[in-house]
Amino acid sequence: MAKQLDTVNHSFIRYANCWEDADLLIEALDIQENDKILSIGSAGDNSFSLLINNPKLVVAVDINKAQLNLIALKKAAIIALEYNDFLQFLGFEDSGKRKELFEKVKTNLPENTISFWEKRIDDIEKGIINSGKFEQYFKMFNSKVLPLIHSKSRINKLFSKKSEPKQVDFYINKWNNFRWNFFFKIFFSKFIMGRFGRDKSFLKQVDVPVSSFILNKAKAHLSAVNCQNNYFLEYILKGRFEHNLPHYARKVNFEKIKKNIDKLVTHQGLVDEVFVKFHTFNKFNLSNIFEYMNAKTFEKVTEGLIKNGDPNSIYIYWNLMVNRRMSEISDRLIYNNMLSEKMSKIDKGFFYSKIIIDKKHE
Repeated sequence: MAKQLDTVNHSFIRYANCWEDADLLIEALDIQENDKILSIGSAGDNSFSLLINNPKLVVAVDINKAQLNLIALKKAAIIALEYNDFLQFLGFEDSGKRKELFEKVKTNLPENTISFWEKRIDDIEKGIINSGKFEQYFKMFNSKVLPLIHSKSRINKLFSKKSEPKQVDFYINKWNNFRWNFFFKIFFSKFIMGRFGRDKSFLKQVDVPVSSFILNKAKAHLSAVNCQNNYFLEYILKGRFEHNLPHYARKVNFEKIKKNIDKLVTHQGLVDEVFVKFHTFNKFNLSNIFEYMNAKTFEKVTEGLIKNGDPNSIYIYWNLMVNRRMSEISDRLIYNNMLSEKMSKIDKGFFYSKIIIDKKHE
């Protein structure tokens, strides 16, 4: 997979939040106390969430050192801070004392990570959950484009509690106007997204009209009642997690994660390198890594994941605009079609085409 990433710049934070639904991740993996979990690092959120049921080990792997520095900072904040200060420090709540809180947090960081963040103290003072390139892309949409389409009042009405028929009616008659379709297709085009959101290399395998695909996904979700409590959608349309928090940042989960935080370790490199150091795993959170791979690389990585998975291992991953399913290329895996379809319909990451859950049957 290394060649796939040769042209990708790994010197900055791409994702300050994980954009896969951790509630579904936890349900699908059914974490037990002896589980060893390999988890794609990204912003760390979902790797933290995997700690709530006290697994034996969670290894968060990412090739991007900046992402691992972000995970280290969030981990140190979980260790050092009480819940309310944690929310303020990360940026979920307003605060004028983030620099002061960083002094507490950095006592749990190695020197090289402290240096990384001291050079980016502005990002800390603004709230690190807003520091990623992807989040800045959404901020641009929220602050520059969306005001040309809808008022704040109308945005609030989209999220207001209402029945399914009323949600559909609101979307059709109040939301889905010409400007929404026109500006949405421009802003979420392959060109604009590749330049300001995701790296263009990540879209190399995509052969569908990007903006039309995402618009259709948005249409289906915004006309359903599930959108009313969707924290991803809140961030995209309101610029912040206003009323709903990601799984790891909810008070009910915070103390459980803090208690088990030492069971999370990180590894910089590719997925197949993790097996050399940590050997086999039985649960896998693979995010949407297959999106970036050509078919040949996908097959090779799949072979490695199956080889280094214990009997009855569970693999969960997301498809965005590139269809990939491990169980289609190996008869050693069984596709949990029923659960995958069920979860795909309620996924808060509405922009994904589907969730895939495969199980090793030996």
